Amino acid sequence: MRNLVQNLPDPLPLDPMPLASTWLAQAWDEQVQPNPNAMVLATVGEDDRLSSRVVLCKDIVHQPGYLVFYTNYLSRKGHELAARPRAAAVFLWDSMHRQLRIEGVVVRCPASESDDYFASRSWRSRLSACASRQSQPIASRQALVGQLRETAARLGAPDPLTAPADDQEPDFHVPRPADWGGYRLWVDALELWVEGEHRLHDRARWTRELAPMEGGIFQAGAWHHMRLQP
Repeated sequence: MRNLVQNLPDPLPLDPMPLASTWLAQAWDEQVQPNPNAMVLATVGEDDRLSSRVVLCKDIVHQPGYLVFYTNYLSRKGHELAARPRAAAVFLWDSMHRQLRIEGVVVRCPASESDDYFASRSWRSRLSACASRQSQPIASRQALVGQLRETAARLGAPDPLTAPADDQEPDFHVPRPADWGGYRLWVDALELWVEGEHRLHDRARWTRELAPMEGGIFQAGAWHHMRLQP
């Protein structure tokens, strides 16, 4: 019999966000998988078709209660979020026997926040973000490589595919593209799941109301929670 992790607290916490943040931090500290912050993000387009993909969660801000991810605003998910600004996300930490599900309203991060994160990325990653027209068709891999090299030349950067692989930052500036930045997924529903022996899993769900305010923030109501049968 496997030694499974401890069940959810009993009684359940009134606010689930600190525990969700702790789970992510533990997965990161223990490096339980190559990308412990990977989550499946699901969105819906104007045509009512669902789509999902894996993105990296860069932060869980447990107060006031949102998570942060970055992408191209003109990608498929960007267009879908512009049309219907809600999303669902799920983290699976299989080796820790834990799953975290989140639903909520999505808004763009402040531009200054996106600028700071973009500047923290490696210069090669910044060039790739500038060169790629995410989700758009391209004729070949060779054409994509050519697009990257053209972007590097335009910005006065070395060839990112042949430059020495060291930690030195070349002396040039890669501005954040206007169509690239962050999103905040404001949580209005959250579910924690812990694997149990004989498939008697431990599962609980929290919900709250979000009232929109100016500046892309929300006034959050009190959490309501319930334990769920597996």
